[in-house]
Amino acid sequence: MQLGTVATRGTTTAAARTPDGWRALPAPDLSAHLAGGGRLDEAGGLGDLLDDAVVLAPLPRPGKVVCCGLNYGEHIRETGRDLPTHPTLFAKYADSLIGPTDDIRLPAGADVDWEAELAVVVGDTIRGADRATAAAAIAGYTVANDVSVRDWQYRTLQWFQGKAWDRSTPTGPVVVTPDEVDPAAGLTITCRVDGEEVQRDSTKTLVFDGADLLSYISTFTVLRPGDLVLTGTPGGVGTARDPQRFLADGQVLETEIEGIGLLRNTIRLT
Repeated sequence: MQLGTVATRGTTTAAARTPDGWRALPAPDLSAHLAGGGRLDEAGGLGDLLDDAVVLAPLPRPGKVVCCGLNYGEHIRETGRDLPTHPTLFAKYADSLIGPTDDIRLPAGADVDWEAELAVVVGDTIRGADRATAAAAIAGYTVANDVSVRDWQYRTLQWFQGKAWDRSTPTGPVVVTPDEVDPAAGLTITCRVDGEEVQRDSTKTLVFDGADLLSYISTFTVLRPGDLVLTGTPGGVGTARDPQRFLADGQVLETEIEGIGLLRNTIRLT
């Protein structure tokens, strides 16, 4: 099943994508749908067909956005580090999230880098969950790009100030339920800049998968329906290249995960 948040007739609504097109769910967006107890695998109560639907960020108001860095073997090696024994985590705010076609707006002169990522959507409230409980709490998956401002990120040993810029993290276009996609079996994740492929890997090479991350994070903070966990990026980021390469104003950043969808965002540096 594929679900999302769409704009229609001057308002927004949670919606399910059916063979006929988008049909409304009884909530103003997918964040509200999950927070109200709705599940992504039980999309009963579908409303009318929305023939004018415009797809937005699927989860506009997650309570938590937790991100894992250094979680693909190739990316870890290109940074000169050993494989981690525990996840490297940082946080974002909901203000950083944008939709699948929105512009990424950051300051001129910033060292802006791409990071294609699989994002896990939490569907149940969990605290101190074991791996099996955490796996059962996964409501679905979506696409994200953890666009990073590297010159700010590396000002200190803490990454937060380079990762949580407003309107910098595209997500979407849909949330796909686990019965349709299995990252452990391997989904191809790709990033392109102006049509040039800069990242390609498989989600089966993640060091810590979605269940690992939800279990680990829930040990120290409660996770609730609608929270997002970004799982890290493959090798090929611009800062690790020789010479280094960063995004320029007007370039088009495409992020795609097999079976989930495509983000297409223009870089605006002003």
